[in-house]
Amino acid sequence: MQLDSKIADMSNLGGKYGGAITAALFLQNFVEKKPYAHVDIAGPVWGDKGATGFGSKLLAEWVQGEAAK
Repeated sequence: MQLDSKIADMSNLGGKYGGAITAALFLQNFVEKKPYAHVDIAGPVWGDKGATGFGSKLLAEWVQGEAAK
């Protein structure tokens, strides 16, 4: 399992593929009986200099709008 570590309680490292799933499983260890979602929107969209973060601003604006209701 990618979260196993020889020196720590768990590792936050994932391979090139399936990183979003590994990140969700990592977060699951810190959420106690609360619904949560891991949304990996930056990783799928890559530019010349790495992840573009495409969609991040849209998601943040939507969350803020929902919180204001």
